[in-house]
Amino acid sequence: MHQKILVVETNIANFAGTNHLTGLWLGESAEFVTVMEHAGFTIDYVSPNGGYVPLDPRSMKDSYVNDETLKTYLTNDYQSRGLAATLSPQQVNPADYAAIYFTGGHGVMFDFFNNQPLQKLALSIYEQNGYLCSVCHGIAGLLNVKLANGNYLITGKKITGFTTSEELLSGNSKRVPFLNEKVATSHGADFQKGMPFKSFVVQDGHLITGQNPASPKEVAEKLVANLKNKKD
Repeated sequence: MHQKILVVETNIANFAGTNHLTGLWLGESAEFVTVMEHAGFTIDYVSPNGGYVPLDPRSMKDSYVNDETLKTYLTNDYQSRGLAATLSPQQVNPADYAAIYFTGGHGVMFDFFNNQPLQKLALSIYEQNGYLCSVCHGIAGLLNVKLANGNYLITGKKITGFTTSEELLSGNSKRVPFLNEKVATSHGADFQKGMPFKSFVVQDGHLITGQNPASPKEVAEKLVANLKNKKD
């Protein structure tokens, strides 16, 4: 039984063509990691280019960072492997992982959606009976994954992610290259929605997806429960 989890983060610091800052939404990585590490799992970090991961400055506000998240964020391990020197997809062997988790932040909208190396990693982990997880905008990493038969992996599956109404409320709907909910639906997914900005998580088989920045803890807890059951 593999006890390693692969966390995927963005390399993008700005909305394309603008000076408007984005990046990784800290809590969507650190909150998830905190739960997984407390449960005894080992974390590796990957990004489309490897190396440095910028943080969305808005995600650093006190209202978004709880004590546990801050504690994880301040560790040398998280600062180095999680933010300064992430792996590139080519350095990752999918056979080592029980699950892959796509973090959010608006940056991912620009470097997850069409990233074939990441899609290959996700598919390999899924095909070896691993779990595909995402939160918020991170669903962009799963929208284009195709099965061996050419069908989208999400077709006919219940999933969730940052909704169109949340995108409008966030004030960034004009800055993003596409809307996750719209693409998910056009690729045949059964897109589920909870209340805006409240934790909401959906599981369909080996897919576990969270709607927004309030959801990473619940995604992690659901994944832990599944992996512990599998092990027992």
